[in-house]
Amino acid sequence: MDLFSKEEADVIGEISNISIGSSATAMNLMLGQPVKITTPSVSLVHRNDILEDYEHSCILVKVQYTQGLFGSNMLVLKDEDAKIITDLMMGNNGTGEYSKSEISPLHISAVSEAMNQMTASSATAMSKMFDKKIDISPPTVEQVVIEEYEFPDDIPDDLFVKINFKMKIGKLIDSTIMQLYPFDLANSIYKLFQRRN
Repeated sequence: MDLFSKEEADVIGEISNISIGSSATAMNLMLGQPVKITTPSVSLVHRNDILEDYEHSCILVKVQYTQGLFGSNMLVLKDEDAKIITDLMMGNNGTGEYSKSEISPLHISAVSEAMNQMTASSATAMSKMFDKKIDISPPTVEQVVIEEYEFPDDIPDDLFVKINFKMKIGKLIDSTIMQLYPFDLANSIYKLFQRRN
């Protein structure tokens, strides 16, 4: 982590922890299950190695900052977790038909709604933290096949700050959710933090 000091890693991890932690409350209300998102683990990774923890495919959520910060960050969910979240959002108990079927447009739509609530809460938490209005666009959600995926042109960075969180949803999910900041965006967030202190 030569390019990224331990202090910077700790700061980004803590900011991400506060913003993602606040969004767990929104998910709790939406899913009707206790949601815990804790224990961030921060590392610096090259874009080619980001998705190596996922086997075949995963759900990629891209969020564009439109005010206060500029750039995109991403969240990555396991397919199985997205299925359970969809099943809960469809009014089932998390083990119903949507938790067992293949990822479909309905799953993408349900996860989009969940992530919309989650990322809006996260942006609000960051606005309060920095005492500065931070806005985001509605997230775009897609299922990607790991071997075929190429990062979009609007994210030119080769290095990313990867933050892995433990995510528990009731007794249904005990997994991880990954947040990705392009290196330049992580740097901007760190500078905002320094100005505040």
